[in-house]
Amino acid sequence: MLTPPLSERFPALPWIGPFLLFMIWLALGPSLGIPQPWESVLRVGVLTIVLLTLSRDVVFSLRVRHLIPSVLLGVAVCALWVLPDQLVPGWREHWLFQNQITGKVTTSIPADELSNLLVVTLRVMRAALLVPIIEELFWRGWLPRWLVNNNWQQVPLGTFTTFTFIATALLFASEHGPFWEVGLACGLIYNWWMWKTRSLGDLVLVHAVTNASLSGFVLVTGQYAYWM
Repeated sequence: MLTPPLSERFPALPWIGPFLLFMIWLALGPSLGIPQPWESVLRVGVLTIVLLTLSRDVVFSLRVRHLIPSVLLGVAVCALWVLPDQLVPGWREHWLFQNQITGKVTTSIPADELSNLLVVTLRVMRAALLVPIIEELFWRGWLPRWLVNNNWQQVPLGTFTTFTFIATALLFASEHGPFWEVGLACGLIYNWWMWKTRSLGDLVLVHAVTNASLSGFVLVTGQYAYWM
């Protein structure tokens, strides 16, 4: 008797598996001691393979229904992300943003690697192509539905209660450390757009445009702290 695929035995795995791997790599990656650019190549390769195998059916079912509004919203969220630090000198240095709980503003790319074109290119690809899919599968595709009902597959995409709307935004903010306040605003906007469109494909696009725009800002200005 053939064993059913993992996605059939554990229906949530395609939605949460890539995110768990992504977070584990963030936590343990530096301790692995893999030199660059091989660490970046391996990370992008593994995450891509996981998405194209474990989450293939979900990823290939994504459709964008509101192209122009989603692109414009993604650019607006990027602007929201960087404006506080640009408009208020020393904004990010306040203890509300840098403390023992949220951590310190830094960049995960050592200075001697910023001149490595392959490492930077892979970082942009990861931010603009992989992370939006990985995070949206979890944050907008699975978590709010599971919080509404443990039988989450019966809950339509874009369904929120007041609790799930706020809770997922807060948890999303906690993922962004010293940038938690713009992460919270971003989470609330993304949740609103998910509720409005009921389209996970549009959320992936908004997130991708935000991250791509932010990557462009980082490369133009050299403010690498936004690449946490």
